[in-house]
Amino acid sequence: MKRILSLALTLVFLLSLALVAGCGSTPQDTDKNTGKTEMKKLVVGAIGEPHTKMLNMVKPKLAEQGIDMQIKDFTDYAQLNPALKDGQIEANFFQHIPYLEDYNKNTDSDLVWTVKIHTEPMRLYSKKIDSLDKLPDGATVGIPNDPSNSGRALMVLEAAGLIKLKPDAGVTATERDIIENNKKLDIKMSDAAMLPRALEDLDICCINTNYALDAGLDPVKEAIFVEPGDSPFANVVVVRPEDKDKDTIKALGAALQSPEIAKFLKDNYPSCVLAF
Repeated sequence: MKRILSLALTLVFLLSLALVAGCGSTPQDTDKNTGKTEMKKLVVGAIGEPHTKMLNMVKPKLAEQGIDMQIKDFTDYAQLNPALKDGQIEANFFQHIPYLEDYNKNTDSDLVWTVKIHTEPMRLYSKKIDSLDKLPDGATVGIPNDPSNSGRALMVLEAAGLIKLKPDAGVTATERDIIENNKKLDIKMSDAAMLPRALEDLDICCINTNYALDAGLDPVKEAIFVEPGDSPFANVVVVRPEDKDKDTIKALGAALQSPEIAKFLKDNYPSCVLAF
């Protein structure tokens, strides 16, 4: 009788171990009731074209990999990195590398970029002239007011032959770095998103491609000067450092670097958005 009881207790013990092991091996992303794999949530911040369109394109591909990407569309550049830093979103896709470096420097942050996706050459636009040869002396010129994009805009003006900067000015150039301004241009700084509207009042404006597209401008047909192709301003996916090796982040980067996205950019934004 004791032997039978001992055997029964042993069987109960082994069965309990099996149940514990089975529960421990259940993936965290598996629904216990249905047995179906739950989608991993990924919230990505973006702003305007072409970023939101690209994210919407890769959303089905990520869903096939069990990732439910939710796109949070912002209206102001300045909101996206703080939202990422504070954990409101898990990644953002809107900025170039110099903008990120400037943000980290000025806010004591350590956000990191993971992959380069494309470049968006900055362009000069005008409602008053159709060629820079017609730009009058003392003309008013609008440029973005954030440090990295204002420096970039000054580099565009230099490339266009309108001003000359100190040799070591670089991407963080300011008006103090202008050493030649033969046309006595009056440079006015404005929020980047407002520059398309400023075309009604200013002679020319240096406008980021995404804001030009959002405003209905045609970068290919309407721009009177295009930033040279050797620009260091690659648009990147940005995350908190502890998240850069997550599977969801790697999957997002791979999807945005896919041949389908490159073709989409070539077909829909010829010469104005260039894939890496």
